[in-house]
Amino acid sequence: MIIRNDSSRKIVVDIFNAAVQAVDPYRLVTYHNNYISEAYNRDNCNRFYLISFGKAAYAMAKAIDDNIPDTITNGIVITKYNHAKGVLSNNIDIFEAGHPIPDKNGLVATRKVIDMLKNTDAKTFVLCLISGGGSALLTAPLNDITLSEKQQVTELLFKSGADINELNTVRKHISAIKGGRLAELAYPSRIISLILSDVIGDQLDVIASGPTSPDKTTYSDAIAVIEKYRIADMIPVRILKTLNEGVKGVFKDTPKIDDPVFERVENIIIGSNKIATEAAAKKANELGFDTTILTSQLKGDVREAAKWLAAEGLKMRDEKHKTKKKVCLVSGGETTVTVKGKGLGGRNMELALAFAHEIEGTEDITLVSAGTDGTDGPTNAAGAVVDGQTIKRAREKGLDPDAYLKNNDSYTFFKNTGELLITGSTGTNVMDIQVIVIT
Repeated sequence: MIIRNDSSRKIVVDIFNAAVQAVDPYRLVTYHNNYISEAYNRDNCNRFYLISFGKAAYAMAKAIDDNIPDTITNGIVITKYNHAKGVLSNNIDIFEAGHPIPDKNGLVATRKVIDMLKNTDAKTFVLCLISGGGSALLTAPLNDITLSEKQQVTELLFKSGADINELNTVRKHISAIKGGRLAELAYPSRIISLILSDVIGDQLDVIASGPTSPDKTTYSDAIAVIEKYRIADMIPVRILKTLNEGVKGVFKDTPKIDDPVFERVENIIIGSNKIATEAAAKKANELGFDTTILTSQLKGDVREAAKWLAAEGLKMRDEKHKTKKKVCLVSGGETTVTVKGKGLGGRNMELALAFAHEIEGTEDITLVSAGTDGTDGPTNAAGAVVDGQTIKRAREKGLDPDAYLKNNDSYTFFKNTGELLITGSTGTNVMDIQVIVIT
């Protein structure tokens, strides 16, 4: 819901909703059910293990449970708190756990996954349903690393502004199950992974830290990320020791592309930000807009991204005045925030606030920036909706937008202005979507 509800705001939210609906995980998995059944029978398997993890894990697992329930021997679902919408068959266990910082529930659930994979052989079929958030939810620290230490390094990297590639490079090398190690544990099983991508470029080794994919990164790459953000002196000693010993060859690195553990593994991307942005553009066209997809790979510093999007919007606004057409600009991706303040917010709300600064005083530009999962940072909002009058209205209420931005407190700002977009959990996750309309 949005507290403010004028025409342009309703339009951008309708377009955003169309993007989310296009990547509905239940529908996308259901489309592949026949292929899964045929593969199971073709390979003469006698056991079917279901492992579903990520923010969309419940809906993805339900698509299998509703349509081919008799095939499933055992299953484990690990999703974010309040993301499981019901029960599944008795042979499928559901766990809710911490995200974006892993917690004990995720650790307990992942240990059950590892125990299940100990009973696999060449006649075992393993179906992995993977979605964004899997890196935090599927958690099993390597060697003697503790959960607390893993939580600490995850939070350090988040706050340092590391992007998802960098974050997952480190995660993979302190995990017993990520970076292809799930495939290693399940070898020689037949594995099919249906994957909802939440990373730019749909890189298999990055999505949920690539548990069934060959890993392109090394222990040395993980060390380089820590050095880049100058946080080595804050990293727990055991983690640094593991990474340094990995570089020296004391520990085997994550499996690479030529490793035989991947001989019977098939990774299939079934949903992505590109699909979502295309659906948004289609909806905008249906509403009579002249629509352009700017990119489905928006990344980098959130405030720089906001400046770029505002510049594109202002440029199209000037051109619109000549053509008299309604214009819609669509983008998607995942930006990063370097947290320096102590406020509450997320990258979408921070982008929206910075964007509002850039278009201050205009009359005809409206933007929504929101996470397709319905969550932006540690808040109950998906994002925010702003226009050229947002900053003016805020100041009239006695709010200082600059102070909120400096304190990374965009959630509180938009709560006060009535411009939060609150959708609740959408059950999917393909990064973020921005929709700009110029009317």
